[in-house]
Amino acid sequence: MTDGHLFNNISLGGRGGTNHGLLKIYSRGILWKKLGGGKSVEIDKADILGVTWTKVPRTNQLGVRLKDGLYYKFTGFRDQDVTSLSNFFQNTCGITLEEKQLSVSGLNWGEVDLSGNMLTFLVESKQAFEVSLADVSQIQLQGKNDVIMEFHVDDTTGANEKDSLMEIAFHVPNSNTQYVGDENHPPAQVFRDKIMSMADVGAGVEEAVTTFEGIAILTPRGRYSVELYLSFLRLQGQANDFKIQYGSVVRLFLLPKFNQPHTFVVITLDPPIRKGQTLYPHIVMQFETECIVQSTVSMNEDLFNNKYKGKLEPSYKGLIHEVFTTILRGLSGAKVTKPGKFRSSHDGYAVKSSLKAEDGVLYPLEKSFFFLPKPPTLILHEEIEYVEFERHAAGGSNMHYFDLLVRLKSEQEHLFRNIQRNEYHNLFDFISGKGLKIMNLGDLQTSNGVGVARVLQSEDDDAVDPHLERIKNQAGGDESDDEDEDFVADEDDGGSPTDNSSEDSSNGIDSGDDEEPARKERRKEYSSVKATISKKRMKVGEEGPKKRKQKKKKDPNAPKKAISGYMFFLQNEREKMKKSNPGISFADASREIAEKWRGMTAEEKEPYEAKARADKKRYKDQLSDYMNAQPMHVDPGSDSDSS
Repeated sequence: MTDGHLFNNISLGGRGGTNHGLLKIYSRGILWKKLGGGKSVEIDKADILGVTWTKVPRTNQLGVRLKDGLYYKFTGFRDQDVTSLSNFFQNTCGITLEEKQLSVSGLNWGEVDLSGNMLTFLVESKQAFEVSLADVSQIQLQGKNDVIMEFHVDDTTGANEKDSLMEIAFHVPNSNTQYVGDENHPPAQVFRDKIMSMADVGAGVEEAVTTFEGIAILTPRGRYSVELYLSFLRLQGQANDFKIQYGSVVRLFLLPKFNQPHTFVVITLDPPIRKGQTLYPHIVMQFETECIVQSTVSMNEDLFNNKYKGKLEPSYKGLIHEVFTTILRGLSGAKVTKPGKFRSSHDGYAVKSSLKAEDGVLYPLEKSFFFLPKPPTLILHEEIEYVEFERHAAGGSNMHYFDLLVRLKSEQEHLFRNIQRNEYHNLFDFISGKGLKIMNLGDLQTSNGVGVARVLQSEDDDAVDPHLERIKNQAGGDESDDEDEDFVADEDDGGSPTDNSSEDSSNGIDSGDDEEPARKERRKEYSSVKATISKKRMKVGEEGPKKRKQKKKKDPNAPKKAISGYMFFLQNEREKMKKSNPGISFADASREIAEKWRGMTAEEKEPYEAKARADKKRYKDQLSDYMNAQPMHVDPGSDSDSS
C-alpha cells in the first residue's frame, strides 16, 4: 500500500476486554475500528511518544505509548509483520520500534517501573506483567510490608471478559533499596505513596472538572452524583460506584419527553459497564426539563487554552440536561444524537409502546430506533431486515392499538406493542421514507409497502385492511368504544383488592359445597353438554362455519359506572408515585398501592369510601334519567329469558 499498511483481525487489548477489529497504520498515524461497528481508536502521529513490540503466545503485540501517558496494546500480528511495522514507523514517523521481552522464568521477585499511567513488574530486566494505574480503585497498606492494590470492577473494565483482575498484593521487604524509607515510613509505605500520587484513586491528583449532584439514573437504577474528570466520569451512589473511561463512550443521546417534566440523556458505552453479572450498554439518565443550573469548568488555564478551547466554555448557565451534555461532549469527544424529523400525533418525538411487558416510549430517529427507559434498546436502521405492522382486536378496546414488529438481519426480533392507532400514519410515513422493507398485512409477503399504503390511503379502516378484517371476523366483530381502563371495575363498586367474592356467570348456579346431590348432578351434566357444544362450534360443518352472535355496542350516552373507594385511592396514589418514583413499572406501582390499601384502617379509608358513595349516588341518578329518556322497545337480536 502506498499510504500505509492494513492489518486484519487485530485485537485492542486492555482491561476493557478484547475486541477484534481492523488496524490501519498510515502517514497521519494509527486508526483501529471494531468489527461490526461501534468503538474506534484514532491516534495522531504527533501524539506518539514511543512504540514497542512483544512476542506473546501464538502472536505478536504492538504497544503504543502517547505523550499524555495513555498506552494502547494491539495484538494479532504475524512474525513477518514486525519488519513491516519497524520500517514504516522509522520512515514515516521517525520512531524506532523497540523490542520488549517478557520474563518466563516464573520468579516472583523483581522491580517495579512506574512510567506514565503504567506499572510494569520487571524480573531480571524483563517484563513479567503490566497494569494501568488508571484502573486502580484503592491502595491499602497491610501490615508493614504488604501493599494491596484493588481494581475497578463495576465499570467498563473487564466487561467483555469472564475473568477480571480484581487485586494484586505486593510484598516490599525492609531491605528494599528501590523505595528507601525509615522507621516511621518503611519501604512498603513509600511504595504505596508513590502509586497514590500517580493513580486515579478517589479523585487522585486530578480534580473534577464539574459535578452534578443527585441525578436520577434509570439504568442502572439509583440516584448518583455525576463527576466529570478530564479522562473519565464517575457515578457515585450509595451502593455502587462506577468509573467510566471516555474511551468507552460511543455516543450521547439527548431525547426530550413531550409534555413531561423530564428529559432523557443516554450514554451509550462499548464495552458496557457491569454490575454483578448484568451488563449495561446504556446509562439512562433522567433530568428535570425546566431545571436551570450554573456550572463552572474547573481546569488549568494552560490546559484549557491548549486542548479544550473551542470545545468548552469557562462557565455555563442553562437547562441542566443541555449543560451536562455540552460539557460531557467537550471532554469525551462523543457525538450527540437528537430527535430528527419524526413527529407523533401529539407533536412529540416518540410514541408510547411496550417492550417485554415494560411500558415506555419508542423514538424513531434518523438512523435508528431507541426504546426507553427499560429495557433500553437501540436498533440501527442498517441492522433491520424488515418491519411489520400488526393490528389486533383481541378484546374490543385493543382495536385502538397496533403492534410494530422489527426483525433484524441477525434473525432477532423486537415486538413493540400497544401503539396508539392514530400513530399508524406517522410511523408508516417515517419507515417508508427511510427505505426500510415493510411486510404486507394482507398476504404476509415482503413488499415495498404498497399493501400498507392502500390501508393508509383510506379513511375507512374497517373496509380495506384485510388483516384487520380477518381478525375482526375471528373475534366476532366485537369492537368497543369504551375508553381503556387501567383496572377492570366490577358492575357496582369498581372492584377492590380486598374483594374475594366470585360468581359463576356461565349458569348462575352457586358453586358451594353444600349443594344437593341432584343439583350437583345437573350441574355436572350441564358442564359436559356445554363442553360438547363448544367443541362442535370449533368444527366446520357441511353448511360452513357458524357465525358468532354480534354483541350489542355500548351507548356512548350511557352514564359512566361508579367506582369504588379503592379506585379513588389508586388514582391519587399513582400520581404521587409517578413523581416520587419516575420510571417505575405499572405492575410494581399497582402492587405497592394495593398493599398500602390493605394495610390502611377504616378511618384512613373513609375519605375515599365517602367519594365512592357520592359517585354511586351520582351513577344511580344519571342512570335513572337515562332510562326514563330511552323509548321502551325489544331488541330483536337479543335472546329471551325463556331458554
